[in-house]
Formats: sequence, structure tokens, C-alpha cells
Amino acid sequence: MKYSKATNYALHTMAYLAFSNSSKPVGVQMLAEQQKVSPTYLSKILTKLVKEGMVTSASGANGGYSLAQGWETISFLDIIYAIEGKSSLFECDFDHGTECAIQKVILRSEEKMEEELRKQTIADLIVKKTTT
Repeated sequence: MKYSKATNYALHTMAYLAFSNSSKPVGVQMLAEQQKVSPTYLSKILTKLVKEGMVTSASGANGGYSLAQGWETISFLDIIYAIEGKSSLFECDFDHGTECAIQKVILRSEEKMEEELRKQTIADLIVKKTTT
């Protein structure tokens, strides 16, 4: 099982914005340098996060990206869905319908993984870092 690099960058960008706790927007160039990724590529990821209401953007000389209000409740799963979409990781290619025993096992496993990712928020990372 593997998520795309875009999900990796999205999670790290959200964490960076949370840890920086800046009152001013952070520019895409700085965010890209932090992760050693192309600003163009990161901009596409940030556009998805803005569209989902997780991040706000401001244009201009002092522009950049900030966490949206209520960011403390954004889960890892929310971020993953924003980047990857909500489709299942596994799709049975055989015509078994909903009775495919293999697909049932995979879907139950995915549900457990999603449950765990739903519990973990970006805000939890800050709490963990300040207590360690």
C-alpha cells in the first residue's frame, strides 16, 4: 500500500504550517525549500488543500499560505482524501459483485486504517512535540 508523494508533501506542509504558528502567510517558495520540492508542484498540492478549505491563500508581495480556521480538527484522513480522493485502495477486477470474499477482507482492513487516520490530527503532532 502506498500513497502518492503529493500526500507526503501535503501532510508535511500542513505540519510545517502548524508548527510555524505564523500570523503571516508562508510563501510557496519557502514551503518548497523546506521540503526540497518544486514550488510549481507544491502549488498544485496547495491548490487542492485550499479547495478543501484546509488552507487559505493570499496573493501579492506578502502573500502565501496559512492554515484555515478550525485547522485543529483536520485529520490525516481529511488531508489524504483531499489529495488522493475517496476511492478504495483495492478494487476487485472479477465479476463477484459485493460477495467477493477477498474484497470484503480488504475493505474491512481499509476501514480500520481510515479509522486510525481519522483520529490523528495535525494539532496532535504539536501536542506530542511539545510534550517530548
